[in-house]
Amino acid sequence: MTAKSYDKNNIFAKILRGEIPCNKVYEDEYALAFHDIAPKAPVHVLVIPKGAYVDLCDFARQASADEIAGFYKAATKIAADLGIEDAGFRTIANTGAGGGQEVPHFHIHLLGGGPLGPMISGNSRGIA
Repeated sequence: MTAKSYDKNNIFAKILRGEIPCNKVYEDEYALAFHDIAPKAPVHVLVIPKGAYVDLCDFARQASADEIAGFYKAATKIAADLGIEDAGFRTIANTGAGGGQEVPHFHIHLLGGGPLGPMISGNSRGIA
């Protein structure tokens, strides 16, 4: 697989640079988390790494061990801070257009705060 080209003008890159505001939940040296502007659950937070990674595959291949560990430790802390860890929550990382990724900057969705229903709609082949 070839290296993926990162778009420095994607909306999450602009949020990281402070050019676009966000409703911040958490920030450290590895991650920034903020509320999704179109929530799909009572709690819907996006967690993005500070580095320029297109998707999960790019992040796994290119990020340092410290970046990967720091990112996922931040996501776990955020889930606990939001009060969804004990009740249960869903973590989603959409990858590529076919996987539903809308912003070409790796991110995960933390969803919780109530029953979430089935993982995907439609039949077992993912057809809605």
